[in-house]
Amino acid sequence: MPLELVTIPCLKDNYAYLLHDAASGEAALVDAPEAAPILAALAERGWALHQILLTHHHPDHVDGVAALVAATGARVLGAAADAHRLPPLDRALSDGDTVEVAGSLGHVIDVSGHTMGHIAFHFPADAVVFTADSLMALGCGRLFEGPPDTMWRSLTRLAGLPGETTVCSGHEYTLGNARFALTIEPANPALQARAAAVQAARSEGRPTVPSRLSEELATNPFLRAHLPALKAALGMEGASDVEVFAEIRRRKDVF
Repeated sequence: MPLELVTIPCLKDNYAYLLHDAASGEAALVDAPEAAPILAALAERGWALHQILLTHHHPDHVDGVAALVAATGARVLGAAADAHRLPPLDRALSDGDTVEVAGSLGHVIDVSGHTMGHIAFHFPADAVVFTADSLMALGCGRLFEGPPDTMWRSLTRLAGLPGETTVCSGHEYTLGNARFALTIEPANPALQARAAAVQAARSEGRPTVPSRLSEELATNPFLRAHLPALKAALGMEGASDVEVFAEIRRRKDVF
């Protein structure tokens, strides 16, 4: 039986994710922006939290950990490279490690760039990846710590996952990301359709996250920096993929 996935809005525009296995009754959480809505979701469903998986150290992804551990006794897992600035870890993880969540096997992927030590969790049997602030719906995280080539390498790794993979990212930024993406590829019909769908969803108060990787590949400019047509649109035909990615990120930073 595949894992049940629950998306929990937190803070102003964050998302946390609960994973649950009906057979075992185990539940795990990816990121903990704040405790109250997560505890409410657990109580509503009668679930017991066993593990908390952390993607990176930013407060809007970890501030709920202490209260959740106190309330549930859950074990905390996060990146070894980030351990000095994460809440206390019960298990430190590195690229290529695996984690077992409710009987499902997840693979740890180093997706540094937004921060150094940022990790993603890919569950291939369930066709889902938790990317937080690396790959986002129609965007990617700001490069607070890593250089463009590091983030491009991380995004390229994520882009290589199967197209049917569900991408669970960390924020409701999609509407703004869509408006920016249209400045890069205004004639992209897939992007035009997606932007309209995102506008409609947000007008009705519906979330736009998670998304599908195939949709990101067709519309997310940060995954498309290698395409000759996009390079030509930017007047960067002779530029490297990393140079084009860096230019797109620069434009987004001042958009």
